[in-house]
Amino acid sequence: MIAADTSSLVAFLAGDEAFDVHSVDAALAANQLCLPPVVLTELLSDPKLPPKVAAILIQIPLLQIQDGFWDRAGMLRAKLIARKRRARLADSLIAQACLDHGVALITRDGDFRAFAQVAGLKLVATV
Repeated sequence: MIAADTSSLVAFLAGDEAFDVHSVDAALAANQLCLPPVVLTELLSDPKLPPKVAAILIQIPLLQIQDGFWDRAGMLRAKLIARKRRARLADSLIAQACLDHGVALITRDGDFRAFAQVAGLKLVATV
């Protein structure tokens, strides 16, 4: 399994041509794509998202929240903030979900590099 970030999925849906988009496409084709719950929430928050696309997104497996998730996510975010690194709340939740399941994250958002450096998040990135 491999997870995708909102930034890469938005690019995929827009038809962009980039490494991350090809990675999303390959993972979908192999039935290996999964989503952190926050990513699904972010995507479904777009009022212009076509209902057919929403129906497809809802079918992608979600990474399940595990016991202690919220504590670990908070401590992960605190660790990055203490090191003067950018740690947006949604990014922290996405990173922790991937870390809990040991899956890599497809992203084009450079902010996830801090999670890779500090916590060992595996990235498939274009940045």
